[in-house]
Amino acid sequence: MKKWLRQLSLRSYLMLGILLPVALFILVDSVVIYRQALIAVNTAYDRTLLASAKALGEHIEADGEADAAQLRAVVPYAALEVFEADNRSRMIYRISDTQGRLIDGFKDLALWRGQLPALGPYAALVDFYDDNYRGDAVRVAVLLQPVAMKRARTMAVVQVAETLELRRTLARQIMFDTLWRQLALVSVIALVVFVVVQRATRPVRNLSLQLQQRRADDLTPLSLDNAPHELRPLLDATNTTMRRLQHLLENQKRFVRDTAHQLRTPLAVLKVQVQSALRGDVDAHQGLLEISHTVERATQLANQMLALAKVAQLAQEKATEAVDWAGVVREVALDLSPLIADKALDFDIDTVPAPIQTHAWMLRELSRNLLHNAIRYSPEHGKLQVRLLCDASHAALVISDNGPGISEELRKRLFQPFSAGQAHSGSGLGLAICLEISHTLGGQIELVNRLNHGRIEGLDTTVRLPLAIMATGTAAKP
Repeated sequence: MKKWLRQLSLRSYLMLGILLPVALFILVDSVVIYRQALIAVNTAYDRTLLASAKALGEHIEADGEADAAQLRAVVPYAALEVFEADNRSRMIYRISDTQGRLIDGFKDLALWRGQLPALGPYAALVDFYDDNYRGDAVRVAVLLQPVAMKRARTMAVVQVAETLELRRTLARQIMFDTLWRQLALVSVIALVVFVVVQRATRPVRNLSLQLQQRRADDLTPLSLDNAPHELRPLLDATNTTMRRLQHLLENQKRFVRDTAHQLRTPLAVLKVQVQSALRGDVDAHQGLLEISHTVERATQLANQMLALAKVAQLAQEKATEAVDWAGVVREVALDLSPLIADKALDFDIDTVPAPIQTHAWMLRELSRNLLHNAIRYSPEHGKLQVRLLCDASHAALVISDNGPGISEELRKRLFQPFSAGQAHSGSGLGLAICLEISHTLGGQIELVNRLNHGRIEGLDTTVRLPLAIMATGTAAKP
């Protein structure tokens, strides 16, 4: 059932949702109308039964004295013909005394055994009930008729029964007449609903047509002009999705363009070096060293470009776990310890637990690039300090080195891809990757020269990231 409903179009769903309750209401209303009509018809025809019973009572006489009086009645059936509506109903009567002895009429009409109603729309000596006569349903009126003739005083029981075919036919006729009018009303409602639904769903069809007619690479925002108020949230969400797709496509195009541009140079240099070594222009050992250096730079460039692409991919995936930044920083420091030892740096690290809602790879790549840059630009026997601090809502990684710092001119382009701090010092993607990761995680990155009496004595690199939010909505305590 649910699967069938899901397959319905919006227009069919609206039509079904409106017309089905109306049809069910009409069905229930028809049953109620029939019962009410039957009650009204019974009330009207019961008056006829009562009149016929009274007419029969006028033909009853009594002989004798007091309670010993004997009833006598001679009633021609023609006396009941005036009360018969047509040939679809029959009148049956029975006249008996209070002991049930038959005086006149049809003896197979069951004797009345009931009690007079305490209240009712008629006199207290009248009762009505439903019964069967020779297999037909009948409505019976009972009249207790007092008979007084000279000195005779007694009571006669007059029963008049009528078949119910005419009553039911009339009730059905009333129901059908009402039903036809209701069906006409439903037809009008269906037509109005169809027209209204058609007009209401026209913007949806127009939107579908616009999307189908677009080129595959057309991700411009959809127009909100003349859009119904109910469709605006959908259009806003669609435009937001298109902007995200546009951003992804631009990143992919830029990645392919930059990859082609940046890899072309080391590959060309590598080709020249190989050809020079084959011709014997340089010493074989020297040629291999140059080739190894070129391959190393090309490998580093390819790895960092892949890392930049992976950042863009992970940015679209929601992290489900909190990662302790302190553990990641210490792991990275341990991995880079040979480089630290090679420069004999005075290294110091101080961390506190800092849960971050992210992918562990992002934190590791961010910490590795920043620490690797600090090691690269630190002089031998210099001082390198790593601190991880926390406040109520954020964690901050501060890396302080004794390097040459950065100039104002370099600061403007330092985070741009392929913009290295020094010539031939790297691929220029490390800080671009760090900036992309920090922005993806909702954080900030800042590089500030550390001054001493107006002289640059090092660089402080600070990254602030929001702490993981617990289920209660508060930041996790470190």
